[in-house]
Amino acid sequence: MPEIGTIGVVGAGTMGNGIAHVCARAGHRVLLYDVQQAFLDRGLATIEKNLAREVAKSKLTEQQAAEARARITATLDIEALRECSLAIEAATEKFAIKAEIFRNLDRVLPPEAILASNTSSISITKLAAATKRPEQVIGMHFFNPVPVMQLVEVIRGLQTSQATFDTVHALSQQLGKTPVEVNDAAGFISNRVLMPLINEAIYAVMEGVATAEAVDQVFVLGMAHPMGPLTLADFIGLDVCADIMRVLAEGLGNPKYNPCPLLVRMVDAGWLGRKSGRGFYTYPHA
Repeated sequence: MPEIGTIGVVGAGTMGNGIAHVCARAGHRVLLYDVQQAFLDRGLATIEKNLAREVAKSKLTEQQAAEARARITATLDIEALRECSLAIEAATEKFAIKAEIFRNLDRVLPPEAILASNTSSISITKLAAATKRPEQVIGMHFFNPVPVMQLVEVIRGLQTSQATFDTVHALSQQLGKTPVEVNDAAGFISNRVLMPLINEAIYAVMEGVATAEAVDQVFVLGMAHPMGPLTLADFIGLDVCADIMRVLAEGLGNPKYNPCPLLVRMVDAGWLGRKSGRGFYTYPHA
């Protein structure tokens, strides 16, 4: 299997800075790329805060946290990623944006490098076709918050080689994660099951079956979920939920996956959940 050295992470948002954090914590040099300095500054500040939290909980020593931070270099120049043996894309959940990133990574990275996407629903096969190395394209779907959550869905595209899969599977374990093998299909496993659950919970509210609070209580108290589906939807972002439902509807060709009209209206209103300060609940300090 190829040795993974320097890792590029494209996107310094919630998922990208978390991925950079766990890669650096596991001993890898990381190049964190984004298109604006403000995005990089915010991502690095989040990494600092999360490393400090791990020190406070005795999961890392002060020295280990400092060493992890020192392994991360922020850059506005995608050309800097040419030394990476793996790049993980963690951009907005829009195919056109991701495909453009993959075309650029394909141009910049060395021929033997692996290109991975943190997409939660978009076809790995389709992204791979935007490159000249489809056998070296794979999905690495991390879960939020990345430093805490154990799961990585490792998604094979139609063209993904066994060597690429084996390398990424082994890397996931080295990062302290539990990789689960998934074949490429809309929504993979996690969102194919989770998003229709969230969508149906929203229908229950729209149709007056129960309040958001009551729906969430049923799942927390009756089904031992750590949080209810509508609290989770606010945490994920209602715009992201709507986008994933549309990917499922298009990819699986079934109208049952269309986003609930209430979800669409809330997104249109700018009520995106925790990040905007209002979703099914209000967040005064968002």
